[in-house]
Amino acid sequence: MGRLVIRDLTQSFQKDCGPELVALDHISLDVDDKEFVCILGPSGCGKTTLLRLIAGLDTGRSGSVVLDGEEIRGPSQKIGFVFQEYSLFPWRNVTDNIAFGLEMQKKPRDERYRIAEQYLKLVGLTQFANSYPSELSGGMRQRVAVARALALDPVILLMDEPFGALDAQTRNMLQKELLEIWEKTRKTIIFITHSVDEAVYLSDRIIVLSPRPGRVCKIVPIDLPRPRNRTSTEFATLRRDILDLISDNCVV
Repeated sequence: MGRLVIRDLTQSFQKDCGPELVALDHISLDVDDKEFVCILGPSGCGKTTLLRLIAGLDTGRSGSVVLDGEEIRGPSQKIGFVFQEYSLFPWRNVTDNIAFGLEMQKKPRDERYRIAEQYLKLVGLTQFANSYPSELSGGMRQRVAVARALALDPVILLMDEPFGALDAQTRNMLQKELLEIWEKTRKTIIFITHSVDEAVYLSDRIIVLSPRPGRVCKIVPIDLPRPRNRTSTEFATLRRDILDLISDNCVV
């Protein structure tokens, strides 16, 4: 299972004696089990803040995040997180990076490496098992980060602009590979991006947030069959409509 229910989630920040900054304002949202959802919105609208609250890394001022009937009150093994920065340990080889979370869970060594090998194969990096992060391209490092998150067998995978720092060709390739991994694992995925093209290509639904304070402005279902053709009229129409929505500041 991997059903997420968010109700009236609000988050604000205050520095020193300055005015309170409301980052998210009463966000309510449901994400179904095995669904691939992208979150779009202008810079500063609270996308990463929302993901951190879902992950239990931060606590909201009010509201709730419930995963499979259990309220999230802190980090959970049910939730995997892939950051834009690869966050790999440079002194560990690829296999040991993937196995790190399993080691923290006190899994036996043989089991750790068996699972790591399984996910190395899933992301197509078996031949780089003994390589170090410095020996890998950016796209390969991000594949290792995905494998490390999946090795813990989370029910939901959170991805914060994981391909944002990559060149266009590598980014398109990893989008295709991520969909193949999702179809094999059927994890619930919540994926943050600034790219409308990426969101339309990947997701079942797109959640568009308004400018700060972030509110759910519109939920756009993407009914195009996969694999999706970026050059099709239907794809271009969806992309244009969402771009128009964002450029008009998505008034709630």
